Amino acid sequence: MSFLVYEAAQRLEKNSLVKLSRVIDWQKLGAKLGKLGRSGYGPQGYNPTQLLKALVLQAWHNLSDERLEEALRVRLDFMAITGFIDVPDHTTFCRFRNLLTKLKLWDGLLREVNRQLEEAGLKVKESQGAIIDATIIESAARPIRELEAIAVDREEEQVDYKVNETEILSKDPDATWLKKGKRSYFGYKGFAVVDQEDGYIDQIHITPAHVSEMTEFQTVIKERKDKRMYGDKGYASAANRASLKQKGIKNGLMEKAKKNKPLTHWQKKFNQLISKVRYRVEQGFGTLKRRFHFARASYFTTVKVHGQMVLKAMAFNLLKALNKAALKC
Repeated sequence: MSFLVYEAAQRLEKNSLVKLSRVIDWQKLGAKLGKLGRSGYGPQGYNPTQLLKALVLQAWHNLSDERLEEALRVRLDFMAITGFIDVPDHTTFCRFRNLLTKLKLWDGLLREVNRQLEEAGLKVKESQGAIIDATIIESAARPIRELEAIAVDREEEQVDYKVNETEILSKDPDATWLKKGKRSYFGYKGFAVVDQEDGYIDQIHITPAHVSEMTEFQTVIKERKDKRMYGDKGYASAANRASLKQKGIKNGLMEKAKKNKPLTHWQKKFNQLISKVRYRVEQGFGTLKRRFHFARASYFTTVKVHGQMVLKAMAFNLLKALNKAALKC
């Protein structure tokens, strides 16, 4: 450790970001990088765990790669947390992030962060249930024009969305249109599964914006082993309830009124009970968009947006853990 990094660490004992970095055992997290974590990355042989720390800081502060490089050179807290002696060029972060995407390491990193938070007593190990929902994430690209046939939120399956890449005239080949209310969005749907107790994000899933939440439900819960799964009426279908039953998961999906068949008194009561739990996932999306600036993606394609959302989820969970730890003091 250089004198500058050591001095930075000494001066920042009470800094919230430095405290945040101590919540996690970064060596164990780095071990999830596999062979990548056991050898230096790039021509300069940068420590992959240090690069991962930098990416989490980037997600926390919503920095471009260029601004991240600059912050690592001038901010004491960034120096203390990452421990870089020689600061990587901004292109190193881009290549490293793309490599994590190529190797499909993102989900494993989020699981390891959550495992450590459970071990530290900051996250419930045996949750009573999980909540699923999706939010719109606008594309980093700006399409030249809208399509005539745009999927409508909660009616996505009614639109035959077979479109040429050239038709939407966009640099982002995976982003699609979705109309919600009076506004049309071009981008993605970001699905999240959070725990019932505290709202920690357990799982991330990204699709183009036009994909129906109802039909994507079974893909998202494929590996879930929760006691109960909560969701709004956008997930309500006989097939989805049957899927939960087959997996031994109790049904917490809101009831949806049908044409000429309004909800019964007990169905309305059931929906009210679920609404009292569902606020946690909506609250989480609000924090991701306002605090972590994730209303719009920074990268193109589904897999890269997935990686960015995982990093934002890691930052979100660490913030929640930091606040919970402070309450225990």
